[in-house]
Amino acid sequence: MNAKNDRRSQRTRQVLGDAFVELLMERGYEGVSIKDVIERANVGRSTFYSHYADKDELFASQLDRLMDLLSQHIPEELSAGNPFFPSLGLFQHIKQQWKLYRILAWDSGVDVLTRDLQKSMTEKIEQRLLASRQTYEVPIPVIANFLAGSFLSLVKWWLDNKMIYSPEQMDAMFQKLALAGITQTAIDK
Repeated sequence: MNAKNDRRSQRTRQVLGDAFVELLMERGYEGVSIKDVIERANVGRSTFYSHYADKDELFASQLDRLMDLLSQHIPEELSAGNPFFPSLGLFQHIKQQWKLYRILAWDSGVDVLTRDLQKSMTEKIEQRLLASRQTYEVPIPVIANFLAGSFLSLVKWWLDNKMIYSPEQMDAMFQKLALAGITQTAIDK
């Protein structure tokens, strides 16, 4: 595949993703169909299916894209407190996009959100843990899954409680609760 097709495919995925997110904001996860997405994106059904198997896969790709963007564009000082993933940046993003996350947290799409976001976060955390070359008493995949699951559970609680704490306060609490235990399992080299 040449570069032109790669760019065209990237643009198509971007247009489909943007249309999907707009529709999520308007209708919630269950209220969005593939037909709605392709009409909003102005692409054909076969084009959609050449990129995604279904709505869940499109959703998962948007979550992966979000994680990549946040990991790349969060200033170092915001992720310095958490070497495993940019938790403060994620709390801040959720606060900025609270309408979208509240729709997802209370919609039937929450199962897809939790499953796919946890999978994506777990993979990214695991990569960072492996890159650190630190040895732990607990297997790295277990640590990564624990951190991702704890974070997502805390986010859901935060949304359910009308974000009564600031992103900075949530991040500080998350770090005290989750990261302290992880650092205790590190084996000195």
